[in-house]
Amino acid sequence: MSHPPKRLTLLGSTGSIGTQALDVVRSQPSRFTISALSAHSNADLLIQQALEFQPAAVVIGDEKHYQTVKSALAGQPTEVLAGIAALEEIASRPDTDIVLTAMVGYAGLLPTVRAIQAGKTIALANKETLVVAGQLITRLVKEHGVGLYPVDSEHSAIFQCLVGEEQNPIEKIILTASGGPFRGRNMQELATVTKAQALKHPNWDMGAKITIDSASLMNKGLEVIEAKWLFGLRDDQIEVVVHPQSIIHSLVQFEDGSLKAQLGLPDMKLPIQYALGYPERLPSKYPRFSFLDYPQLTFEQPDQSTFRNLPLAFEAMRRGGNAPCILNAANEVAVAAFLRDDIGFLQMPDLVENCLSKVSYLAEPALDDYVQTDQETRRVAQDFLKH
Repeated sequence: MSHPPKRLTLLGSTGSIGTQALDVVRSQPSRFTISALSAHSNADLLIQQALEFQPAAVVIGDEKHYQTVKSALAGQPTEVLAGIAALEEIASRPDTDIVLTAMVGYAGLLPTVRAIQAGKTIALANKETLVVAGQLITRLVKEHGVGLYPVDSEHSAIFQCLVGEEQNPIEKIILTASGGPFRGRNMQELATVTKAQALKHPNWDMGAKITIDSASLMNKGLEVIEAKWLFGLRDDQIEVVVHPQSIIHSLVQFEDGSLKAQLGLPDMKLPIQYALGYPERLPSKYPRFSFLDYPQLTFEQPDQSTFRNLPLAFEAMRRGGNAPCILNAANEVAVAAFLRDDIGFLQMPDLVENCLSKVSYLAEPALDDYVQTDQETRRVAQDFLKH
């Protein structure tokens, strides 16, 4: 039985997830077509992608590159748009079935909201959307009856473990973490680590922001909050365990004590393809895992006294309301400052903690409140950087 190809809008097509998603599309030409692509500032790659995939529209977020993209695509069937509002517009167009949100950070929130309101299936690689506004997003997904399928390898693993288990309550989930490049280091050693060291991830090839988050364990903290909303969990049902080989992508424990895990080589193309193809598993030629290549899989507790971002994320999740939004905005400023060499590695959690204590707390935020919280947090974070 042949299916008409699914039409994809890819927000963040030039980043790590975006380029791998296009690899998936190339490998499944009868299954997927591209309706629209967006990039923040990588005009050259966006132009190449548009020439190859011939989408109906492209958006360049940074408007100063608009003319470059417009000129390069003159005579092509592709409409060229620029700016933030255009992202929301292409995410809700009628000529698309699935919106893959692969933008990094808070910027992914509003386009994802618009796509849900327009009834699109969401393949979510932008974890910040659920971190910042999990309550709002889960409500909108129910209201509009859309599918929301996770692309993060850990959440994809849990999602895959839960297929066919709809009647069976979860006792807990266990998110695995690689531990990043600084696993086992103490505070003294971390005081002098450089951004070059932090950007060398042992197992995954990711963009700079996510790689730094992985080194500081904030990435795992954000994933904890995302998992709460994706799977409708209580705060005490989520555990983190460090698994340096990154082969077991996460586990679910059911009420009978049985554990289900999803395993595979660390390759983001698998969870991307699963989210885009769901409920089908599409064949792939990706390398296969062999236990003989990994005779030992090991596990340990995360060091939460040294890597303070993880307990800060758990605390923000327990507080609820706009606390995770504060955590996320503060962390985005902290990572950018670390990448500019303005602060050291250990000052990142200091900045986040400062913002969590100073920014106004709201127990029941609406969408506008999240926008204001994000702005207020960035102001407080900038003040912290000045002192």
